[in-house]
Amino acid sequence: MKIGLSDVEGRVLHGLVEEASGDIVIRLDAQGFIVFASDNASELGRDFSSMLVMPHISDLAEGGYADHVSHFVTNVFGGHRPRGWCEFPVKVCGSDHDCRRTRECNNWYALSLKVINNDDGQSEGALGLLRSIQHKRSLEGELHSRAVTDPLTGLANRHAFCASLRRHLAQGGGQQLVILSVDRMRALYMQFGQRTADEIMWGFAKYLESMAMPGYEVAQLDSERFAVILPDNDPRAARMWADDVLKTFSALALSSSAKAPKLTASAGLTSIECTVDWTLRQAELALVMAQAGGGMQVSECAYHAKVGSAAAAG
Repeated sequence: MKIGLSDVEGRVLHGLVEEASGDIVIRLDAQGFIVFASDNASELGRDFSSMLVMPHISDLAEGGYADHVSHFVTNVFGGHRPRGWCEFPVKVCGSDHDCRRTRECNNWYALSLKVINNDDGQSEGALGLLRSIQHKRSLEGELHSRAVTDPLTGLANRHAFCASLRRHLAQGGGQQLVILSVDRMRALYMQFGQRTADEIMWGFAKYLESMAMPGYEVAQLDSERFAVILPDNDPRAARMWADDVLKTFSALALSSSAKAPKLTASAGLTSIECTVDWTLRQAELALVMAQAGGGMQVSECAYHAKVGSAAAAG
């Protein structure tokens, strides 16, 4: 149900609309309930003109943001002037079923409010703008994805992987880390060129993703090495998995052409312990030993707390 606006409200609204382009204009009462919404509010997936009881502005928020919006409105009515706009997702699909976890149904909006006072200086409500910022959010998500993703393989990059390692260590660690690399990758690059090297790396990345069990985290550390976090703390099971990965890859990479490169891989295994640098150093040391032993094998570098040193096993 819509109601008219007073002359004072109209002047305030005029000022708001001058700086708006396609924004939704809303009027709130002193408790934060919506009593007026412009025609373009239909893009929110609600028909406000047919509602007998208008919703509170915080009722529009999805994904647990209702308290955030309510706190923002309370601050505005309390005389505070929050910096910036209040941003929150709104379910716009208009469906009756529960789809709060469906990203396609949620668009992000930003709310700005200006309090309306009567002649006695008492608040009668507020006028506000709801501005769609979905494009901004989508762009931010894309930029973040690019920042933590390897452009060739689409896997998490070293920065994102180290952040994941820190989270595991903060929770106590103990999980298993495997670092893998295609053997003689530098020689293959020198012989066949960058394009072939990229194809090998892309193919090996997709192969690792297919071999990873649910809960495994696969990442690309650099142009030659991949890393996998196994969620359990069983070194024997991790070694069996890594060994199976190498043997299966070698069998799949067999070529009938003598000119095609013969591809094998090696792996270094360690437990996630101490620090990120220590864990990576141990796994990379194990990988070096595996490759030095002729490749096509799994080496393990285990930390013994009693003596403060590392022990390797081929």
